[in-house]
Amino acid sequence: MLGASAVTPSTPSLDDLRIDRDDGVNNRRRWPWIVLLCLLLLAGGGWWWWTGPAQLVEVRVATAQETTVAAEDTAVLNASGYVAARRRATVSSKVTGKLIEVAVEEGMAVREGQILARLDDSTVRSQLALARARLAASERGFAEQEVRLHEAELTLGRTRRLVDEGVVGRADIDGAEAEVGSLAARIALAREQVVVSEREIDVFQTQLDDMVIRAPFSGVAISKDAEEGEMISPISAGGGFTRTGICTLVDMESLEIEVDVNESYINRVQDDQRVVANLDAYPDWDIPGTVITTVPAADRQRATVLVRIAFDELDPRLLPDMGVKVAFLEERPPTAAEVTGPRLLIPADALRTENGQDIVFIVRGDLAERRAVRTGSAVGTQVEVVAGLTAGERVVVDGLDALLDGDRVVVVE
Repeated sequence: MLGASAVTPSTPSLDDLRIDRDDGVNNRRRWPWIVLLCLLLLAGGGWWWWTGPAQLVEVRVATAQETTVAAEDTAVLNASGYVAARRRATVSSKVTGKLIEVAVEEGMAVREGQILARLDDSTVRSQLALARARLAASERGFAEQEVRLHEAELTLGRTRRLVDEGVVGRADIDGAEAEVGSLAARIALAREQVVVSEREIDVFQTQLDDMVIRAPFSGVAISKDAEEGEMISPISAGGGFTRTGICTLVDMESLEIEVDVNESYINRVQDDQRVVANLDAYPDWDIPGTVITTVPAADRQRATVLVRIAFDELDPRLLPDMGVKVAFLEERPPTAAEVTGPRLLIPADALRTENGQDIVFIVRGDLAERRAVRTGSAVGTQVEVVAGLTAGERVVVDGLDALLDGDRVVVVE
């Protein structure tokens, strides 16, 4: 009985060496699901990246409003430009030389003729001293020849008397006359040499004066372009190691406005037309002015025409290259509807021109929508919208450069 119930060890079998292929089959079945899961994760990540906060464009908006506009506020055109100086110069030297003094700084007011810089003049001074020494020698030689001429004339007189008395022959008087003529010729040559020496001194004196650089007109230095010890030349030379200017001067009395007007609207601009300008730095300051002229040439690449505008009165706050917005005022009296009727106005900054068409971007929810509009007259820093927009819609005024139709936006204050 004990022998029958005892556990006997199993004997090895060939079945134990058989390879179980069920695991490989299961692994092959899992791969499609793993690939599908990865694709779903990538798609989800891409969707989050595309619609997430990183793609939001920050914009500032303004609301289109209907308002009644006074007659004096109406304008026919708005344009942007810059304050420009008609009299502006980069001051340089007439000769090439080494700077030993620069007496100008940025922002310094200078008078016409004021010394701005000095060049090394040691060589020119030496040449001037040599020319003066030559002049002195020529003058002394000229005086000596005059004394000898006087002596020869006396000898000639005595010889003539001796000839008359028969003491000497005719040959003696001929020799005396030749001596007088020779000395006279030498004196004439010496006199010309003195004149040449004087002109030579004038040349070197002019070169010495050119070593001092003076202000060509009264104004303000807006830049300092060279320092002591540097070489300066009226032409570009020296492989970039030679300066071509000391400083840049601007005549603040010659400030005006230069505006590029789209050629499609240039017919709204006339000479002597009244304008109101607003500097970007002082947007609430209305600056009256008058159109000087329209430059009779168009820029074919930008399709604009340059208009020059004069200020009625200059002000210390006006600086060269300041950005400015200009409203060209109407020449005709406005109609009763324009005076009393409500007009839909938006800031001029909200307008953008594409292919001659005015467009704006409005904000609907969190999306930007491109909208073509038709504009009317300008009112200060605003412009009237005749068609394409309704009151209460929000238009983008800042952030237009990076904005496209359908972009997701976030409004910032």
